[in-house]
Amino acid sequence: MKLGGNIVAFEVKGGIEAGRIFLNKIKMCSLSANLGDTRTIVMHSALTTYSKLSETDRLEVSITDGLVRVSVGLEHIDDIINDLYQALNT
Repeated sequence: MKLGGNIVAFEVKGGIEAGRIFLNKIKMCSLSANLGDTRTIVMHSALTTYSKLSETDRLEVSITDGLVRVSVGLEHIDDIINDLYQALNT
Protein backbone atom coordinates (compact mmCIF):
# COMPACT_ATOMS: atom_id res chain seq x y z
CA MET A 1 0.00 0.00 0.00
CA LYS A 2 1.70 3.16 -1.21
CA LEU A 3 -1.04 5.61 -0.29
CA GLY A 4 -3.44 5.65 2.65
CA GLY A 5 -7.14 5.01 2.17
CA ASN A 6 -9.96 7.35 3.09
CA ILE A 7 -13.58 7.32 4.05
CA VAL A 8 -15.84 9.27 1.73
CA ALA A 9 -19.46 10.10 2.56
CA PHE A 10 -22.18 11.36 0.26
CA GLU A 11 -25.94 11.80 0.24
CA VAL A 12 -28.17 9.69 -2.00
CA LYS A 13 -31.34 11.57 -2.94
CA GLY A 14 -34.43 9.64 -1.94
CA GLY A 15 -33.54 8.58 1.60
CA ILE A 16 -33.57 5.03 2.93
CA GLU A 17 -35.22 3.43 -0.11
CA ALA A 18 -32.77 5.11 -2.49
CA GLY A 19 -29.91 3.94 -0.25
CA ARG A 20 -31.24 0.37 -0.36
CA ILE A 21 -31.51 0.49 -4.17
CA PHE A 22 -27.97 1.90 -4.44
CA LEU A 23 -26.54 -0.86 -2.23
CA ASN A 24 -28.36 -3.53 -4.24
CA LYS A 25 -26.67 -2.23 -7.41
CA ILE A 26 -23.10 -2.33 -6.03
CA LYS A 27 -21.15 -5.05 -7.88
CA MET A 28 -17.44 -4.88 -7.04
CA CYS A 29 -17.31 -3.09 -3.68
CA SER A 30 -18.23 -5.05 -0.56
CA LEU A 31 -21.15 -4.19 1.69
CA SER A 32 -20.54 -4.14 5.42
CA ALA A 33 -21.32 -2.36 8.65
CA ASN A 34 -17.58 -2.37 9.46
CA LEU A 35 -15.40 0.07 7.51
CA GLY A 36 -12.00 -1.43 8.33
CA ASP A 37 -10.60 -3.63 5.54
CA THR A 38 -8.24 -3.61 2.56
CA ARG A 39 -11.27 -3.92 0.26
CA THR A 40 -13.47 -0.97 -0.60
CA ILE A 41 -16.55 -1.18 1.60
CA VAL A 42 -19.83 0.67 1.13
CA MET A 43 -22.34 1.15 3.94
CA HIS A 44 -25.65 2.92 4.36
CA SER A 45 -25.64 4.06 7.99
CA ALA A 46 -29.42 4.43 8.42
CA LEU A 47 -29.88 0.80 7.29
CA THR A 48 -26.98 -0.67 9.31
CA THR A 49 -25.16 0.75 12.33
CA TYR A 50 -27.82 3.38 13.10
CA SER A 51 -30.91 1.41 12.10
CA LYS A 52 -32.12 1.05 15.71
CA LEU A 53 -32.35 4.83 16.15
CA SER A 54 -35.37 6.86 15.11
CA GLU A 55 -34.96 9.27 12.21
CA THR A 56 -34.99 12.17 14.70
CA ASP A 57 -32.19 10.60 16.76
CA ARG A 58 -30.15 9.85 13.63
CA LEU A 59 -30.48 13.46 12.45
CA GLU A 60 -29.20 14.68 15.82
CA VAL A 61 -25.89 12.95 15.03
CA SER A 62 -25.93 14.01 11.32
CA ILE A 63 -26.92 10.58 9.97
CA THR A 64 -29.42 11.38 7.22
CA ASP A 65 -31.55 8.73 5.55
CA GLY A 66 -29.54 9.03 2.34
CA LEU A 67 -26.03 9.03 3.87
CA VAL A 68 -23.68 6.52 2.24
CA ARG A 69 -20.13 5.97 3.51
CA VAL A 70 -17.36 4.46 1.41
CA SER A 71 -14.15 3.16 2.97
CA VAL A 72 -11.70 3.25 0.06
CA GLY A 73 -9.64 0.10 -0.26
CA LEU A 74 -6.71 -1.01 -2.36
CA GLU A 75 -8.51 -1.71 -5.62
CA HIS A 76 -7.72 0.42 -8.64
CA ILE A 77 -9.46 3.79 -8.24
CA ASP A 78 -11.06 3.56 -11.69
CA ASP A 79 -12.74 0.27 -10.71
CA ILE A 80 -14.11 1.83 -7.53
CA ILE A 81 -15.38 4.92 -9.33
CA ASN A 82 -16.99 2.83 -12.07
CA ASP A 83 -18.81 0.65 -9.53
CA LEU A 84 -20.15 3.64 -7.61
CA TYR A 85 -21.09 5.43 -10.83
CA GLN A 86 -23.03 2.48 -12.25
CA ALA A 87 -24.88 2.02 -8.95
CA LEU A 88 -25.92 5.68 -8.92
CA ASN A 89 -26.86 5.90 -12.59
CA THR A 90 -28.58 2.65 -13.59
